[in-house]
Amino acid sequence: MISRRDLLQLSGMAAVSAALPAAAQNIAMPDYRLEIAPFTLELSPRHRLKTVAYNGQVPGPLLRFKEGRPVTIEVTNHNDRAEVVHWHGLFTPVDADGSIEEGTVPIAPNATARYTFTPRPSGFRWYHTHTMAMGDLTRGQYGGQHGFLMIEARDEPGGYEQEFFLALHDWGGYMLASDDGSMNPSYNFATINGKIMGSGEPLRVKQGQRVLLHVVNSSPSEVHWLSFAGHELRVIALDGNAVPTVQAVPMLRLAPGERVCALVVMNNPGVWILGEVRKHVQTAGMGIIVEYANQTGRPRWQQPTDLLWNYEQFAAAAAIGGSTEAPINIPLVFESKFQGHGSMETWMINGKSYPDTGTEALKAGQRYRLQFINKSMDDHPLHLHRHSFELCSLGASLSGASSVRGIIKDVLLVDSQTQAEVEFTANNPGASLFHCHQQNHMDFGFMMLFQYA
Repeated sequence: MISRRDLLQLSGMAAVSAALPAAAQNIAMPDYRLEIAPFTLELSPRHRLKTVAYNGQVPGPLLRFKEGRPVTIEVTNHNDRAEVVHWHGLFTPVDADGSIEEGTVPIAPNATARYTFTPRPSGFRWYHTHTMAMGDLTRGQYGGQHGFLMIEARDEPGGYEQEFFLALHDWGGYMLASDDGSMNPSYNFATINGKIMGSGEPLRVKQGQRVLLHVVNSSPSEVHWLSFAGHELRVIALDGNAVPTVQAVPMLRLAPGERVCALVVMNNPGVWILGEVRKHVQTAGMGIIVEYANQTGRPRWQQPTDLLWNYEQFAAAAAIGGSTEAPINIPLVFESKFQGHGSMETWMINGKSYPDTGTEALKAGQRYRLQFINKSMDDHPLHLHRHSFELCSLGASLSGASSVRGIIKDVLLVDSQTQAEVEFTANNPGASLFHCHQQNHMDFGFMMLFQYA
């Protein structure tokens, strides 16, 4: 079996087949163009770092698609290594998904390729690199290759006067030893939209406006808690999918890869901080100023006393009718293996690390229940490519778990020493990657493939 690393090394030759000849590229103009290139990011006037970005900006440009209307994106790679772009949360064919494991051909340095697909489902998605970083904490998702993607529904309901897209990210990674001596990434800086708080433009609002916040956690490995001082956050969607029960909350929690859409009524004039709840992370820069029209003064922050969040509050109040066919259970046990002091742990699914995790053969049209059994001491944001899944149960054990229905996601944070279940229908044939969305866990074995024709 060719490993992911071998495939990246061979991609200089392989990407030639993906890159279109110049004549073919001129046949039709793409809907969007992305250029991957080295970039110096100014986190603040005093802090700059070298990274890789899309179109010379972090986050990358907002891409807006119409649900069901085919789209073509042309991507040129000016980086010094092969790249892929993953369209996170979309039901794409395997050759366009942006996963090397599934068969998407990487784009060689100085090559151009096109991705063509029909955007679905509607909602807030995002795009990002899907390459390995291993011990280099400047590559992969540690860098600046992430951007917003919105698939507009045919019957977009509206209900707001202004919207903002916000990306939470951590920078300046370095290795820090845990209690047992194994190494994990830690960071010097934390930003919203690539800026340390106070260094970027504020969010400018008017009294009485209804503002929709689209928030993505693009961090390589960190869970973030976000609160808007002086205001209430009404969560209307998780991972781009409308929740059955709209809920007002004091803060949002987002694991790497997760998105939350929250509606805020601007009914408290002043200058406020929208920022990370934990003081040390906000001090590292994760916050943005929200400024009402004709208001001045020092930005105000109100410190919450507790970290409050659970998925269950957004679930359906009663059972939702669905398929009467019993799903097939697929148990997935997550564990780590200590590699010695000064090394990162390797990760296993059912006792094996990728690529030895193998391929789980599915049947098209069948309903499956994934049983996430987290025996490790780490929390895991679990992502399934090219599908969405419904949350079914959350708890300390499968036998004692609470039942949850109606919440549709593509990333689920499963806490340490707990278990959860989700269901999905095998309705998008081809190889589908399943992995932890924490970069270092994915790099060190936490991946497997589902496959069906």
